[in-house]
Amino acid sequence: MLDFIAKINGYVNNFIWGVPAMICIVGVGILLTVKTRFIQVRKFGTAMKTTIGKIFHKKDASEGSITPFQAVCTALAGTVGTGNIAGVAGAIAIGGPGAVFWMWCSAFLGMCTKYAEVLLAVHFRERNSEGELVGGPMYYIKNGLSKNWRFLAYLFAAFGVITVFGTGNATQVNTIVSSINAALIDFNLVKDAGSPYLNLVFGIVIAAMVAMVLLGGIKRIGSVTERLVPFMALLYVILALGVVFINIRNVPAVFTSIFAGAFNPKAFTGGVIGSLFMSMKKGVSRGIFSNEAGLGTGSIAHACSDTSNPVKQGLFGIFEVFTDTIIICTLTALVILTSGVAINYGQAAGADLTISGFTSTYGNWVSIFTAVALCCFAFSTIIGWGLYGSRCVEFLFSSKAIRPFLVIYSFVSVIGATMDLGLMWDISDTFNGLMAIPNLIALFLLSGTVVKITKENLV
Repeated sequence: MLDFIAKINGYVNNFIWGVPAMICIVGVGILLTVKTRFIQVRKFGTAMKTTIGKIFHKKDASEGSITPFQAVCTALAGTVGTGNIAGVAGAIAIGGPGAVFWMWCSAFLGMCTKYAEVLLAVHFRERNSEGELVGGPMYYIKNGLSKNWRFLAYLFAAFGVITVFGTGNATQVNTIVSSINAALIDFNLVKDAGSPYLNLVFGIVIAAMVAMVLLGGIKRIGSVTERLVPFMALLYVILALGVVFINIRNVPAVFTSIFAGAFNPKAFTGGVIGSLFMSMKKGVSRGIFSNEAGLGTGSIAHACSDTSNPVKQGLFGIFEVFTDTIIICTLTALVILTSGVAINYGQAAGADLTISGFTSTYGNWVSIFTAVALCCFAFSTIIGWGLYGSRCVEFLFSSKAIRPFLVIYSFVSVIGATMDLGLMWDISDTFNGLMAIPNLIALFLLSGTVVKITKENLV
């Protein structure tokens, strides 16, 4: 039965993340970029200055909302996760070094796509029965398009509820316990035989921590992510930059392999990967999977922001994609490629390949720091996706369904810590792609609204 489900899911997944999806995602990104006159370029400096400035500017948000900086941190909590580490490794292994170039291209267009998503989410948001600001693709579909398109809002929310349990929780917890076990085994503190029992304990502890944060409401979520995201990003950036500097002699050759390999993968993979389309597909899909531009999920967090200017908050979306893909994903790629670790091109790879880049440069002692970074990445993703799931549940049912959903969502952490999640990850990946379809249709139909709001509110 499981083999049959996996086979069917494989067919659907290949279609969702195949040529049609690439055309739709890239096409919408180009359309929005042209219509906004390359706002990700024109206002890039403003986006960086405004967002970074908020780190040092503390401000309390009004009731039922969070500060703009907390909103971007919550959105980054959902996007900056194991995909930045495992996803990039997988893209390079299957698409060659050139996949990184196509990842950059997807990020360039993704900045404008995310800008549009955030702008629409803030403009068309509502207040729920608890007085909290709520928004996202389901709300800008409902409030921005005619009733004939409302079914897309329900489709997005339904796919979102299914996706959060796998992509947002179980697979992330599995990464946490795997990284902790690896570090403990490296230091001979535990044996392999003890891992299953430790995993159960870790799962229970993580479930309790997740429940404590999420059940505290939007303000507690914003407060936790505001502290966790900058810390985890800084820790990872410092570790990664150290690898690059130690292997600085390899940097020129690496960038040559990225740019030249984008158009001639065969020359840099020993002939294993010779398809230009495969390199492009892996780079674009992994870039989108990492920064979520086109999926619409990050805009749910931005809709909670205590701001009256949708354009200004939209600029935070540009910063979000830049930080996630151009900085963190690029550093991950450089860790793998400059360290000189063996890459089995044509075969699936994950976080282990990235970790090998760190340990081959620093030694096994660094495994404790990579474990901490992975734990922070994964936990922040669980928190971010918990918010996304609760908003989708609320849209489908009512605010009364939120607490039961969050309790169930928290307990899924125990499952993620103790089970093999290969099929769950594949299914979640498929539903993740299905979420993009109604969102991309809405972005296409509302592109004129994006231009109109931009002209009226651009500062």
